[in-house]
Formats: sequence, structure tokens, C-alpha cells
Amino acid sequence: MASLADRVRGHGRIAAGLLFNLLVSICIVFLNKWIYVHHGFPNMSLTLVHFVVTWLGLYICQKLDIFAPKSLPPTKLLLLALSFCGFVVFTNLSLQSNTIGTYQLAKAMTTPVIIAIQTFWYQKSFSTRIQLTLIPITLGVILNSYYDVKFNFLGMVFAALGVLVTSLYQVWVGAKQHELQVNSMQLLYYQAPMSSAMLLLAVPCFEPVFGEGGIFGPWSASALLMVLLSGVIAFMVNLSIYWIIGNTSPVTYNMFGHFKFCITLCGGYVLFKDPLSVNQGLGILCTLFGILAYTHFKLSEPEVSKSKLVQRP
Repeated sequence: MASLADRVRGHGRIAAGLLFNLLVSICIVFLNKWIYVHHGFPNMSLTLVHFVVTWLGLYICQKLDIFAPKSLPPTKLLLLALSFCGFVVFTNLSLQSNTIGTYQLAKAMTTPVIIAIQTFWYQKSFSTRIQLTLIPITLGVILNSYYDVKFNFLGMVFAALGVLVTSLYQVWVGAKQHELQVNSMQLLYYQAPMSSAMLLLAVPCFEPVFGEGGIFGPWSASALLMVLLSGVIAFMVNLSIYWIIGNTSPVTYNMFGHFKFCITLCGGYVLFKDPLSVNQGLGILCTLFGILAYTHFKLSEPEVSKSKLVQRP
């Protein structure tokens, strides 16, 4: 009976962790969109707040022995920290400029781009059926974008840059974790302050710092509270992802991600009254079908010996 009770408690903890991740992951998208729409807070400044809060949160975590920091050479993390800045900034610009549906669907293109990078730049091959799943994913994104009545060319440029830099970042993170023998939290602990310093230098070049619209401008108390809350939730998203993968598996997290994908899309149309045509709905279903097919085929493939990612000369 004791072991059954332990199992029940264990399943309860995992269910609570998944529910918490669901809430904060959806909340961060809607909260950031709300900040952009109703307060007009500058994008890079918001990203800087996220990075600083994430670093402070990780500092507290390592003091509480949630993870042990590992000394890493800063020179090996420069490119990673720069791509971390790029992917968050461009992703947030995409959210700011597009409807939540278009923003969310564009993110689905990360999988095809990662496969393309690993196929053409790294010595990695994928089965034909995995490659075929990229067709409905890509077709669905194109359908949604073409029939989006709020289509924004600049927004699509930001979305494309966000997908490209995010894909590069994810590939490099995997390679760096293997190369430096660290986990995601140990890597992020060094990345976050480096990325914060980079953005601190970049913000004055692209956004006002003082005065109207600047990070130190005359913002209302509610706007500042929303921005701070956004930073805390962004940290909670990272922490909950780490906890879920550590206590379940990356597969569980990715499967759960499909559920979040659907809820975020629905929430965007309900909360922000984003218009949805029949053709856009078909595009969303097409992309979702491709994502589910990709996951199914990926899980059903036998685990082959994991070869290192060796860059082609």
C-alpha cells in the first residue's frame, strides 16, 4: 500500500508540474501581448527585464542547491549568448506585430528549419517519413499567413528571423551541453548575465531609455507591475520546463506542448478577438497534423547510437 501511495503522490506531483507549466507558458504569451497592445512597453527593454529576472532567479536556485553551477569559459558561450538575445527579441517582436495565431503557427516552423540545419550543416540524416511531415507543417503556416486578414509584412519578417535564430540557438544549445557536459540550467546560469550585458549595450541604440516610451520613462504602476510579473513568469516557464524534463522526459514535455499549442491558439482568438477564416482554420489543422505526425514517427523510430554532431568542413 505504501508503494501505491508513493506512486499516486508521484503522479500527482507530475500532474501538478504539468499544469503549472501549462498555466505559466500560456500566461507569458498573453501577458506579453497585453503589455505590447495596452502599454506599448519597448520590446528589447522587456527582453532585458526577462533576462535579468531569469539570472536572479537562477542565482537564488543555486543558493538553494536546486542545481550546482559549473565554471565555464565565457569565450565558448559568446555566440550562444548572442543567439539567445536574438531569438527572444525576434520572437517577442513577432508576438508584438502579429496575431497570436500567426505568431504561434510561425513557431511551428522551427522543427523544419532545425532539420534543414542539421541535414545541410551537420552530419545528421532523417528518415523519409520524418521529412514528409514537414510538408503539412509548412503548408499550414503558408495557408494561415496568406489568409490572415491582419497580415503584417514586417511581422512576418520578424517571425522568419525568430524561427531562424531560434533554430540555430536550439542546435547550438544541444551541441554546447554535450561539449561542456552541463545541463540546461547550468548553461542558462552563464548565458543569462552575458545576454543581459549585450542587451544593456544594444537597448540605447534601438530604443529610448529615458522619457516617453523608454524603460525608465513615466510608466504607470500597473504597467511596471505587468512587466515585472512578465519577467517572473518567464523565469517560471524555464524552471518548470527543466523540472518536467528532469522528472518525466523530453518526450512527455513535447507531447504536452501540442496541448499548449492548441490552447494558446484558441485563447488568442477569444481574448484578443483575432479574426479566423475557414482557410486559416484549415492551415492550423494542417500544421497540427504535421506536428503530431512528426512526433509519432520520431517516437516510433528505434533509438540508434547517438552520434556526435560533427560540423562539416
